[in-house]
Amino acid sequence: MSQAELVAIDLAAITVLVFGLYFPRYRRRDMVVAILGLNVGVMAVATALSTAEVSAGLGLGLFGVLSIIRLRSSELAQEDIAYYFTALAIGLLGGISVSPAWLTPALMGAILVTLFVADHPRLFRRARRQTITLDRAYPDEQAAIARLETLLDAEVTRLRIKRLDLVTDTTVVDVCFRLDDAHADAPVGHPEFADAHAGQR
Repeated sequence: MSQAELVAIDLAAITVLVFGLYFPRYRRRDMVVAILGLNVGVMAVATALSTAEVSAGLGLGLFGVLSIIRLRSSELAQEDIAYYFTALAIGLLGGISVSPAWLTPALMGAILVTLFVADHPRLFRRARRQTITLDRAYPDEQAAIARLETLLDAEVTRLRIKRLDLVTDTTVVDVCFRLDDAHADAPVGHPEFADAHAGQR
């Protein structure tokens, strides 16, 4: 397979990833720029390394360093990280010629299908996660769970108290919960990106 064909396959795959999967689901324009830039940049460098007398290990090491810098520069949700590294993997595949020729598009397709299924909105559609600030200190986890189930009208499946402030009488918790069928399809945004501040009446 020629290098031009590899580049075309890479561009087709990243187009599907960004405009077919990521943006319709998350609507983050900043991540669209990051994912596209990462993919094309990695593909270009991998192409250059595959034709130059430079160690492939050195190239992969550089990619790893760049990825760590990017991930440390901004707090990303786990879904964003998954798409970010998917773009990196597709870019590497698009820049390196492998044998047999069908293996590259097959691997790219497998990555896209995996992400499509694993991140589908209908998969675990009742499960939610939020960081919630309660306006009362709850040293007892069971009391916090009871309060959250009342506020959320949902079943709490996991609770982690992140901060207990006895001075300001607040509790910050990371909570996973399961909605009932009546509320599962309601639009809830993306709770990974925003805290919910729950007031106590």
